[in-house]
Amino acid sequence: MRIATYNIHKGMSQFNRRMTVHELSGQLKQLHSDIIFLQEVQGENALRAKRYETWPRVPQHEFLAGSLSHRVAYGQNASYDGGHHGNAILSRFPILNWENQDVSVNTLEKRGLLHCEIEIPCWPQTVHCICVHLNLLGHDRTKQLRVLRQRIESMVPDGAPLIIAGDFNDWRQQAAKVLTHDLQLREAFETLHGMPARSFPSRLPVLTLDRIYFRGFKIEHAQVHAGQPWSRISDHAPLSATMRRV
Repeated sequence: MRIATYNIHKGMSQFNRRMTVHELSGQLKQLHSDIIFLQEVQGENALRAKRYETWPRVPQHEFLAGSLSHRVAYGQNASYDGGHHGNAILSRFPILNWENQDVSVNTLEKRGLLHCEIEIPCWPQTVHCICVHLNLLGHDRTKQLRVLRQRIESMVPDGAPLIIAGDFNDWRQQAAKVLTHDLQLREAFETLHGMPARSFPSRLPVLTLDRIYFRGFKIEHAQVHAGQPWSRISDHAPLSATMRRV
């Protein structure tokens, strides 16, 4: 199974200079991903819809899922005049159910955990997928990771395959203490390359903000897609991984 995670910056380039959602659609096709975890997905933006003639007429998650022939779940996190954005999970396989849990800890950063249960043909168990986008401040992320841990312990059966991916904003790598030590998960890129992937900023990545944590799989390949053409699309670089069920 091939997965990817990407903070798409609301379909705009770095510093919001260009609309990039159509380029994004084309590049996502090149990844051939079965499941895609997206952050900062623009569900609606009335001002940009008026400004850009080619702005999609449907929400970005529906536009991207349609271009890939994937199913989609969207979790609205932030709402404001004329728009809203959040996380999305796109899946080649059926999404049996999903829930978006509000984990906001202040009024400025509205965050959620988008949790989907996905059915893979011929697999005895469903795969639990959680898309995350955590806060900028460390003490806020600590609170959100505590909620994430509680959700997994109460909602995900022991031994069920699990993937948690997204933008952790965790340049000090504090999340690993909860996810790898307490929950016994592994990080895809670190498993193969010894450290998490540098994914921000996309033009010259130095910070390890984006991650793919998992259990119940063997990682065969993990890659950060930095440089052109990805650096023209968003301020983050996407990550992809190929994994096999064990």
